Amino acid sequence: MVSFDEFLTKLDDVDQRERLAELFLWIDKEFPQLEKKIGWNQPMYTDHGTYIIGFSASKKHISVAPERAGMRQFENELAAAGYEATKEIFRIKWNQPVDYDLLRKIVMFNIEDKADNTAFWRK
Repeated sequence: MVSFDEFLTKLDDVDQRERLAELFLWIDKEFPQLEKKIGWNQPMYTDHGTYIIGFSASKKHISVAPERAGMRQFENELAAAGYEATKEIFRIKWNQPVDYDLLRKIVMFNIEDKADNTAFWRK
């Protein structure tokens, strides 16, 4: 199994690696109860075996995947933050700031909304 550190070492760009490491450290501190997992070659966080949020890195941005329910819940706030979004993910360009207050709300929403969920994904 690949760890978050191993995932980060595969990123060629040092600035991108450091930025993602900072983001992961923030989540670790804010939500110490979440478990780290690598799935589909992407770092993700789970709670009691259910998916909470996942990330991937590309040349131009960080993709953040809070599941469709998380995207719908925060659609307006994501647009106000200047993030490009699809039905499943939003993108934080490498030159954009991370809106940590918004990210906290998204993670909290998923934790609370999936508190009684027993499956990995929402049904």
